[in-house]
Amino acid sequence: MADKYYLAVTAGPTYEDQTPVPVNTEEVSHFASDKLTANLTVRIQNYRGLDVHQKPSALKTSPYFKQAPHTHDLYSIQFSFTPKEEVNGHDLVFGNDFDHPIRDKLPPGFQNAFNLVKWFIDPGMYADVQADEPYLYGPLLSSMNVWRVGPKDDREQEKVEEVRASGDAEHPHVLEEGGDGDGEAARKEKGIPGDAAGRKKWFLNEKHLKDFTFEPGREYSNDFFNPYLDFNDFALRLPGFAVIPGITIPIISYWDGQPLRYVMKNRATDEALFVVIFTLIPKEEIDGKGGEAEGKTEGKAEHTGGADDDLD
Repeated sequence: MADKYYLAVTAGPTYEDQTPVPVNTEEVSHFASDKLTANLTVRIQNYRGLDVHQKPSALKTSPYFKQAPHTHDLYSIQFSFTPKEEVNGHDLVFGNDFDHPIRDKLPPGFQNAFNLVKWFIDPGMYADVQADEPYLYGPLLSSMNVWRVGPKDDREQEKVEEVRASGDAEHPHVLEEGGDGDGEAARKEKGIPGDAAGRKKWFLNEKHLKDFTFEPGREYSNDFFNPYLDFNDFALRLPGFAVIPGITIPIISYWDGQPLRYVMKNRATDEALFVVIFTLIPKEEIDGKGGEAEGKTEGKAEHTGGADDDLD
């Protein structure tokens, strides 16, 4: 059933202000709002979707998935943001939400699967999948696989941007945990562990979250990836361990037409700050229109830094 659709990826500062973004090209999309500026790179293994022109993409993968530790990952949402105002660490969350109820579409055993994901992948997650507007979120500080703190000094930030721009379709820039310039010192000053596992565990403590502030003018870089969500088959693949076998949940069989949204928001104000949307579009809508998709693509993004070479 999944092979009857193309995947379209858009992003923007709000749910409504969205524009198509490239996938597997290493091009960086830039966004700006009155709350922050943001950069985004999206990679999907076995990509069966559309390019920025809303035509079937020839780029099925990225060399990113050949590099350790990403050889088993199925996607990457790599993004950085620079706040324009302070945001408390407890309030900045990242996850999925929906406009309409999904309670009648949930597969059997979903709650058990969610409990497994929360225990095994991200204990900081919180959710209400029975709500009229269901959601699943976690604090950004404990949710990101990789988190890097940038410098406050403009000259040091220019060096960071030069390194980021050095990546291309054949040699992608793979983000690593840590800090740049005085960003490393800013981590140490708060007592934040230098490794990703330690940092995620550290921020499961609510006091540590509330003691941290995202500073205006400082860039925070993130990479969110995992081997569990297969966009090619639109399925959730959970690992087995001990005596429990791995399970695959065919999400497409329970899909009600809503897009999958990854949202960074301020939960204190309930305001979305940055949104990446994955939408399934019937192939007949694309192939029957000469590669032109219907739908809103409001807003503008500037793409720089990558090549559109076919990787296959």
